[in-house]
Amino acid sequence: MPTCTFSFIGTGSMGGALAKAAARKLPPEAILLSNRTFSKAAALAEDLGCAAGPVDQAARDGKYIFLGVKPQMMEDLLTEISPILAERTDRFILVTMAAGLTMERIDRLAGGGYPVIRIMPNTPCAVGEGVILCDANEMVTGEELAAFTDAMSGAGIIDRLDEKLIDAGSVVAGCGPAFVCLLLEALADGGVACGLPRQKALLYAAQMMKGAAALHLATGDHPGVMKDAVCSPGGSTIAGVRVLEENGFRGAAMDAVIAAVEKTKELGK
Repeated sequence: MPTCTFSFIGTGSMGGALAKAAARKLPPEAILLSNRTFSKAAALAEDLGCAAGPVDQAARDGKYIFLGVKPQMMEDLLTEISPILAERTDRFILVTMAAGLTMERIDRLAGGGYPVIRIMPNTPCAVGEGVILCDANEMVTGEELAAFTDAMSGAGIIDRLDEKLIDAGSVVAGCGPAFVCLLLEALADGGVACGLPRQKALLYAAQMMKGAAALHLATGDHPGVMKDAVCSPGGSTIAGVRVLEENGFRGAAMDAVIAAVEKTKELGK
């Protein structure tokens, strides 16, 4: 079996996105998918050309074991697989993506004394344009973390972030796609209200958002500078910006991030 075997327990939106990212770098035989609803894992495995199996197999065979379940389901999952983990004599690493749950808690629920990598990914990982925030406990070696980040590099940007900041980072990067999709839909609705066909309005808005983000990443320009470059004196853009400001656009976005971080912290209690 390859030394960088990834097993995924949970192939929902996030687990599936990460499996697709891993498949860009790893051979099919290095990936095993499992899910409570086996047909879901089997369908994704067929698409990726890899194997699907039961949860106990994923816990027994993976070098990197992705715990892709919701925070409120994590204790039950780890209680179920902890006997299997305890019986293993080879080295393995638990990879958690559960919002609000610390590495220390994951390790304790699993039985204690295990290497743990904590990640917070987002759904654009499925198309190689995502963000994965990560940290690792002291039991993970530098070589193991490097092998992990290399294998997941097909997801997009992987950035190490101190665990105490991961809740905030995960909201900006992980909840952010939902916030951005609200804006995408709203911009398209505005275009439709002004006569654009729906599909063209969505296409223009989506490509504009992608391009603006790419321009910022390429130049490093502050968003305020980029905004000013579009706002001609007395022009259409500044008229639209004025309406957004009057309606608390930026304040609402900041409040959304703060509310989501507070909820994430509640999930970890």
